[in-house]
Amino acid sequence: MLETVDLSQSLTKEEYVERLIPYQLQLRELAYQLYAQKRTLVIVYEGWDAAGKGGNIKRVTERLDPRGYEVLPIAAPTGEGQTHHYLWRFWQRLKPPDEKQILIFDRSWYGRVLVERVEGFCTEEEWKRAYREINQFERQLVDFGMILVKFWLHISPEEQMRRFQERQETDYKRWKITGEDWRNREKWDQYAVALEDMLLKTSTYTAPWTIVEGNCKWFGRAKTLRTLVGVLSKELDYQPTKPSVKAGKKKGKKRKKGAKKTD
Repeated sequence: MLETVDLSQSLTKEEYVERLIPYQLQLRELAYQLYAQKRTLVIVYEGWDAAGKGGNIKRVTERLDPRGYEVLPIAAPTGEGQTHHYLWRFWQRLKPPDEKQILIFDRSWYGRVLVERVEGFCTEEEWKRAYREINQFERQLVDFGMILVKFWLHISPEEQMRRFQERQETDYKRWKITGEDWRNREKWDQYAVALEDMLLKTSTYTAPWTIVEGNCKWFGRAKTLRTLVGVLSKELDYQPTKPSVKAGKKKGKKRKKGAKKTD
C-alpha cells in the first residue's frame, strides 16, 4: 500500500508560503464554526520517527485561538493507565465542545497495533483484537457528532537517516534524538508490516486515513492543512473565505528583528 506513495512531491518556498497562510486563515475561520455549531474536531497524528509531526502540528495551530484547541502528547501508559483497558486513557482526554473544540493527539491509541505489537508489550491476541476495538471506538466518536481526521506522516528510510544525522550533529536539535529512535529504526521492516496492517484494517468509511507525503516538510504541512479545510468545510456545511497571502501576512505577527528562524 505504501509503495504507491510518491515521496518525491515537494514545494518551493514560494509555493509553500502561498498555500500555507490562506489555509491557516481558513482553518481559523472554520475553528470558529466548530465553536458556533458545538462540534469537536479530533486530529490524530501518527508517523515515523522524525517525520515532522511537531512542525506539522505547529503550523496547524499557529493561527488558531489557543482557548479552542489542545495538543495531547501521548507516551507509554503509566500508573492508573496501566491498570485499565488501553482505550480508557483516551476516553479520559475527550472533552465536550464547549471546553475545547479541537483536540490534537500527538500519537494515539494506534500504539496498540504498532509499537506495542512490534515490541511485544501486548499479546498477539490483544493486538489482533484491537483493530475491531479501534474501529468501534472511532465509530462511536463519529456517531456522537465528533469530526475525526487521521494523518500518517510518511517518509523514506533514507530521509529518516538524514534527519537523524542532522539532529545528532546539530546542538540545538540533539535533544530530539535518543537511543530509542535508533533502536526503532533497526526494526523498520517490522514496523512497516504492522503499519500496512493498520492502514488496511482501520481506514474505514467513517474514519479514513490520510497519508501525508513528508519527505518535503513544506509539502506535508500544506497537504495537512488543505485536508483539514476540506473535511471541515464539508462536515460543517460552511465555505470559508479565500484570503490572499498578502492579507494573511498583514494579520500575522511580524517577526522580531534578529529573531532566529527555525525549520
